[in-house]
Amino acid sequence: MAKVILTHEVSGLGQAGDVVEVKDGYARNYLLPQGYATEWTRGGQKQVDQIRQAREAKAVASHDEAVALKDKLEAQPIRVTAKSGKEGRLFGSITRSDIEAAVAAQGLGAVDSRRIDIPHAIKTLGDHQATVGIGEGVVAGVTIQVVADK
Repeated sequence: MAKVILTHEVSGLGQAGDVVEVKDGYARNYLLPQGYATEWTRGGQKQVDQIRQAREAKAVASHDEAVALKDKLEAQPIRVTAKSGKEGRLFGSITRSDIEAAVAAQGLGAVDSRRIDIPHAIKTLGDHQATVGIGEGVVAGVTIQVVADK
């Protein structure tokens, strides 16, 4: 068993800043290469504290504010512009940070890119679905509208 510090939220495992024990292969082959975790060391406790402080700073203050933000996010699609070819395929893909920046640019509020879950890679123009974790137990289902950059 390997002890790791999560740097991102991992479904079914924990949130950023949690120290968890996982099987060696899972840590070595998935969590560490993807950047979702770092190896736990005695000096790593400082990193755990920093991650928790960052998570608390971005946390929504109250449940009512989280529900209000959820309603705003679900009310309209999040528009992301990207360079694309003639057939609608993107040069690259839409990332969590692109979605976070688009939400802020549309004036909908601030979301944490680590709490955005994209079920499949967004590599084409059009509408795509994603979920955004806002607060404890509050998850917004959002529509990502990818349009060509002219």
